[in-house]
Amino acid sequence: MQFNQVTRVSSPMTASTVRPLTNPLSRHVTSKPFPSWSEHRLKASITIHIPYPKRRRYAPIMASLHGDDDDNNNRPALSSTLSRFPDGSGLRVAYKGVHGANSESAVKKAYPKCEALSCKTFEDAFEAVQMGDAKIAVLPIENSSCGSIHSNYDLLLRDDLHIVGEVKVAIHHCLLANHGVKLEDLKRVLSHPQALAQCEYALTRFGLVREEVYDTAAAAEHIKSHKLKDTGAVVRSDVAANIYGLNILAEDIQDDCDNIVTRFLMLAREPIIPRTNKPFKTSIVFSLEEGPGVLSKALDVFAQRKINLTKIESRPVQKKLLRALRIEKYFNYLFFVDLEASMADQKAKLALKDLEEFGSFLRVLGSYPVDMNEL
Repeated sequence: MQFNQVTRVSSPMTASTVRPLTNPLSRHVTSKPFPSWSEHRLKASITIHIPYPKRRRYAPIMASLHGDDDDNNNRPALSSTLSRFPDGSGLRVAYKGVHGANSESAVKKAYPKCEALSCKTFEDAFEAVQMGDAKIAVLPIENSSCGSIHSNYDLLLRDDLHIVGEVKVAIHHCLLANHGVKLEDLKRVLSHPQALAQCEYALTRFGLVREEVYDTAAAAEHIKSHKLKDTGAVVRSDVAANIYGLNILAEDIQDDCDNIVTRFLMLAREPIIPRTNKPFKTSIVFSLEEGPGVLSKALDVFAQRKINLTKIESRPVQKKLLRALRIEKYFNYLFFVDLEASMADQKAKLALKDLEEFGSFLRVLGSYPVDMNEL
């Protein structure tokens, strides 16, 4: 199995061309005040100019909940592009972390023969896709022990990348140290905050002081490069041990001995075409007008159509983010919801049409195949 590793080197930004988005399902965004649906029976769309973060330009985002369903006339460029790389051969995928990071494992599972692009931050991974340095960015969004990664939800809302897939990775943590170091020699341990939290019981039993670093594999790299004798690292499985030449002192030290699963999202500049011939998931974000029972009414639009919700999460709204989205009305919470439905399904389209009646803001983040692979 071939899996190439490259590191992204920042370069000065050059002028970019604004790309027209022709797929009517490419980005669903509504923000009141908005004309009634009866006035837009054939096509209801607006264009919202969303400023990128620093060093990025403005780009138009088409917002539509009704439009031509002809896939041939509205085929996004990425759909045909990804179909040429079923195993990732020739595809460059950006992720946050150094060689051996959990995100790299997700990349390897989704695209075994791709070229992995290591980035220092999630923002850098997003920018790599925006600037054309990579086709896909990988973003961890939640895990079964610590829940959602809230800062990454903010990135999904701030940037105009589309969710084009998901992959789930089982996490089995190991305690690593340099060769010759014994467990009783250790005084402290380095790792990502979530990895430390997932191994709370074992680390307490070992009597180790926890120190946080930005990445699990970076912890392994640090103790190796500095030849530390009193410090260990918590990493996923034995991958980092092999990469950095470290010794495994303890295996499966996570509190949940059966499994910890992290869910990753695949993001791209263009959406894929939603289908109905296999299980799809659709991720949306919306806000609601204030009033008693409004949330119940909003969720009922899915219950009436027997659309199952696999996730619902409320997130306090940052006013700075709303200003960037050019939304003048301020509301208290955004709701991130995952539906077991494809945007090619008429039931899903009608549900979102009804949801808009209760909401101040609605966006479809992506409609994509469900990860059915074994962990």
